[in-house]
Amino acid sequence: MSKDYSLQWTTNAKNDLLNIVEYIKKDSPDTAKDIYLKIRKKVHSTNFFPLKGRVVPELQKEGITLYREIVASPWKIIYKVGNDTVYIMAVLDSRQNIEELLLQKLLKS
Repeated sequence: MSKDYSLQWTTNAKNDLLNIVEYIKKDSPDTAKDIYLKIRKKVHSTNFFPLKGRVVPELQKEGITLYREIVASPWKIIYKVGNDTVYIMAVLDSRQNIEELLLQKLLKS
C-alpha cells in the first residue's frame, strides 16, 4: 500500500509557474492554460509515487541529492520529499542553464 503525501508549493515554485504562464499568455491564452494544467497534473502525480523522479543531475554533480525532478517537457519540476509532504521547489525551463538556476534558487531557500 502506498503512503499518502500532501503537496506543498514553495513561494518560489508558485512564482516560477506564474511567470511561465504569464509569459506564454501574452501570445496565446489557450496555450498558457494548457501548459498550466500540464504542469499541475505532472506535479500531482508525485503525490502517489514521490520517489519516481530522478535525483537532479545538475545538483548531484555538486553532491546534493536531496532534490528530485520530473519533466513536463520542456519544464523541469524540482521537488523534495519530506516525511509526509512533497515540496515543489521550482519549475524551470530546461532550455536554460539549469545548473546555474538551481544553485541560485535552491541554495537560497
